Amino acid sequence: MTTTKAAELIAQENQFGAHNYHPLDVVCTKGEGVFLTDVDGKQYMDFLAAYSAVNQGHNHPKIGEAMIAQVKTLALTSRAFRNDQFPPLLEKLCKLTGFDKALLMNSGAEAVETAIKAMRKWGYDKKGIEYGKAEIIVAEGNFHGRTTTIVGFSTDPDSTSRFGPFTPGFVIVPYGDLEAVKKAISPNTCAIFMEPIQGEAGVVIPPRGFLKGLRDLADANHCLLVLDEIQSGLGRTGKMFAFEHEGIRPDGITIGKALSGGYYPVSAFLANDEVMDVFTPGIHGSTYGGNPLACAVASAALDVLVDEQLVEKTANLGAHFKQRLQNLKTDKVQEIRCIGLWAGVQLRPEAGGARKYCHALKERGMLCKDTHVDTIRLAPPLVITRAQIDWAVDQLEAVLA
Repeated sequence: MTTTKAAELIAQENQFGAHNYHPLDVVCTKGEGVFLTDVDGKQYMDFLAAYSAVNQGHNHPKIGEAMIAQVKTLALTSRAFRNDQFPPLLEKLCKLTGFDKALLMNSGAEAVETAIKAMRKWGYDKKGIEYGKAEIIVAEGNFHGRTTTIVGFSTDPDSTSRFGPFTPGFVIVPYGDLEAVKKAISPNTCAIFMEPIQGEAGVVIPPRGFLKGLRDLADANHCLLVLDEIQSGLGRTGKMFAFEHEGIRPDGITIGKALSGGYYPVSAFLANDEVMDVFTPGIHGSTYGGNPLACAVASAALDVLVDEQLVEKTANLGAHFKQRLQNLKTDKVQEIRCIGLWAGVQLRPEAGGARKYCHALKERGMLCKDTHVDTIRLAPPLVITRAQIDWAVDQLEAVLA
């Protein structure tokens, strides 16, 4: 029997790698735009976009050129010294987002850890909460990362699987329930911290007015509102940031993933001066945070979003995407949740789980991922065309028929 290159690599990975993921059995070797090609030469349309990290499309030439140019001159100094790529990116980020200051890290989880530190220290320094008693209100179904602090306030059994003891100071409420948030607020509440749309949970969109209600509650109770826009931000929902759909301004946000266009880990915590000024030299940092290579890549990635009008294109294509999904000819779908180019196709329990349909789509040349047993998650690169969306929805309809 002939062994394919993919089969060899999968066996090698299974033997020598920790089994902390359960990926679809496709071994990619090349990416361009909305397409991935595997080691055996088959091409697929990518409808996951590396969890929104490649909003700009795979291997975008402008971002790649910026990375190559920078790697030839200077990659890392640490923050012990200054570099010439860091200040311009800070200004670009702040002007694009409207926040006063940015603090750069590497992974999304690091951005969230930074935000947690900022929220707590603001509570002690600015609100006067007794030290050690600050509380942050978070939501059921959240996904903010994989560090031990972050998984400690997850409600996903896989995330919390025997990793305790966990860090105290988090109050968990049902997502989308303003009354529950109101009841959870105490004099020790320093912040409300949530995803404006829950991505890993299956693209769960809160009731209209929820974000505005959170803003009002934070203002009325002298606490911060900080939103995790790592997946939802940078164009995914048809706005630069998901909070814009309700016309509010949080006190801070975390961003990552598409900030690099998929080329190199870079993330940021953005906030106004009152929040960011709690950081003083020596109390927080990262050797790679703000490194010149990451800054050059992030700057180019932001330029692509703006210059190619990907946010506006996503808003227009998103309306068509939602309409096509809502008109799927199948009895296996319980609910469609869609905003911009981001959708959760919630299957009925009797459909037999989402993973088998992701396998069937892979065979038809379309890659997407299941989440929480019964949800097919769809998130193509934002450079996708209307015709490509139609082809992908046709494939989905065929496997769900």
